[in-house]
Amino acid sequence: MSGTRLTLDQLRERVADGSIDTVVLAATDMQGRLQGKRLAADYFLSDVLPHAAEGCSYLLAVDVEMNTVDGYEVSSWENGYGDLVMVPDVGTLRLIPWHPGTAMVQCDLATQDGTPIAVSPRQILRRQLDRLAGYGWQAYAGTELEFITFQDSYEQAWDRGYRELTPANQYNVDYSILGTGRIEPLLRRVRNSMAGAGLTVESAKGECNLGQHEIAFKYAEALTTCDDHVVYKTGAKEIAAQEGVSLTFMAKYDEREGNSCHIHLSLRDATGDPVFAGDGPHGFSRTMEHFLAGQLACLAEFSLLLAPNINSYKRFVPGSFAPTAIAWGRDNRTCALRVVGHGPSLRFENRVPGGDVNPYLAVAALIAAGLHGIEHQLELEREFTGNAYTSNAPRVPATLREAVAAFAQSEPAAQAFGKDVVRHYTHAGRVELAAFDVAVTDWERRRGFERL
Repeated sequence: MSGTRLTLDQLRERVADGSIDTVVLAATDMQGRLQGKRLAADYFLSDVLPHAAEGCSYLLAVDVEMNTVDGYEVSSWENGYGDLVMVPDVGTLRLIPWHPGTAMVQCDLATQDGTPIAVSPRQILRRQLDRLAGYGWQAYAGTELEFITFQDSYEQAWDRGYRELTPANQYNVDYSILGTGRIEPLLRRVRNSMAGAGLTVESAKGECNLGQHEIAFKYAEALTTCDDHVVYKTGAKEIAAQEGVSLTFMAKYDEREGNSCHIHLSLRDATGDPVFAGDGPHGFSRTMEHFLAGQLACLAEFSLLLAPNINSYKRFVPGSFAPTAIAWGRDNRTCALRVVGHGPSLRFENRVPGGDVNPYLAVAALIAAGLHGIEHQLELEREFTGNAYTSNAPRVPATLREAVAAFAQSEPAAQAFGKDVVRHYTHAGRVELAAFDVAVTDWERRRGFERL
């Protein structure tokens, strides 16, 4: 079957001939996970497509464990945990080749009267894209997800408490053809499956940590990139499970290199011409200078949307290829912001996010930061050259606690996202902190069981 997106007519034809019998109806939650229902394809066409579907509003008010959490305005015991509306975006229809007879459609979330839910991740990104459109611009993005693969199944990993797992490679396989060849059957199946789901695959390569790899996809319009990102992340895990192995996108699995998710962003105008390229220093336009200056100005305050979990901040170690310094440089991987490309390909890469990032929130943060720079005509500081790890540049927040405090107090965040969004995700961060603060870790047991 073709790897292009499905049209409604194509879906109807394939449902009629029996080649598709299931439609996955999926929305993205706060943690960047797909949540929803598997529907009989006939039912999707006859009932859900014209009338939408419903799901419990707690999908935007739970922690990672799916525990209901007090303190959210959008959903609570006080308002009865009522339903929200899952509105299919037919532009996202696609085949899911790793499940027989299956298509997927992604959703926007709304209230019963059709009002978009402002705190839903897809809507947060839509709002920033609408702001860009007011300037006549469109954002293009690419996300680069790394993962670590283990020979153990997910069930075996769970039973072992995720300890003493066997990585797919026993040594650093960064750029190694032999190393990727070791698990090429899995990598090939993931690549081909994603192509069948409508993603444009570029490459696969080994990375530094044991069993660590990256599959790269071509950039696209920002909303499409984020939609594809969550499909890929879910699909890669499902395919690994079907193969009896496991993989993780968590930001920092162990003390070695973490899983990054570098995000590339550029802008085009209504005619498709690049906005960042110009005749200024470094080949920048004034728009690029202001946009990049906005990234520097807002990065610390917006880091909660780039690094949303306790574990996210474990990546930020000097000399680890994960950034600690808020600086920009030309093709400089020691900086949080790396500028690459020339002319039409000119773009910046934000190196802060890890594999646990919610792409909608992160890309929305990059756009909002850039528009802050545009609206305030911020001047771009000089390019950093050398080793930013040892510089006196401002630092990326070192803990989730710092990031939550910065986001909660951020005036640019309140202006860009609205106070309801700031409250919602500040609360999510505090819920994560509270859960961690009462947890007893393996580290504590090792240090204290006998010796303290």
